[in-house]
Amino acid sequence: MKLLEKQLWHFLSLALLLLGIYVTLKIDKEILFGSLWNVKTKAWFLWAVSIPIVHQVYVLICWRSELYYNSLTKIIGKHAFKIYLIDFFILFAIRIVFLIFLANSNRYTFNLNNYVKSVLIFIISVISIYAFYSVKRYFGFKRAAGLDHFDVEVRKLPLVKKGIFKYTRNGMYTYAFLAFYLPGLFYESKAAILVALFSHIYIWVHYYFTEKPDMNYIYQNKY
Repeated sequence: MKLLEKQLWHFLSLALLLLGIYVTLKIDKEILFGSLWNVKTKAWFLWAVSIPIVHQVYVLICWRSELYYNSLTKIIGKHAFKIYLIDFFILFAIRIVFLIFLANSNRYTFNLNNYVKSVLIFIISVISIYAFYSVKRYFGFKRAAGLDHFDVEVRKLPLVKKGIFKYTRNGMYTYAFLAFYLPGLFYESKAAILVALFSHIYIWVHYYFTEKPDMNYIYQNKY
């Protein structure tokens, strides 16, 4: 069944990541210290970890069901991609919001020299902004969100090799996702840094076990 191709590896990898988080929390019991608006950091942490999982499983189901079976178009009609895209960016925005809330609730759980902190935030900001600019300028956010799973004409477009894509085939996951570390650095939050690391690794799980097989199918192993 094409819908589940390589998904055993996806969920095994996810299980290992969650196990790694569990072990980390057991080793350092102070990671979940703090609260925000009378909501404990533990609750913000659970939300901040759960939302990326929901987001990426949502993308998996939508991409595969449309790519191989045209299920969304058959059910929703011509607005299938538009509806998917709205939900995609809502979930993406929620990921960022809850990560910021988590970082704020867990602030100052590690110490970082102010100069080092400023330099790191500046470098990561410049790199991630350039990555997002390159996606918008040369690739387009619709295509980045998976338009080629819905639109056959988009599949005829050449691979992008401009902007940040001149240096890496996957500028979005390699560099744009560095922005997820910014709330943790800004608030000096252990929990937020841990979630950012989880999100960064988990997006590569998505790449290898969902996106790459799909791209090989779409672009006939030219990806």
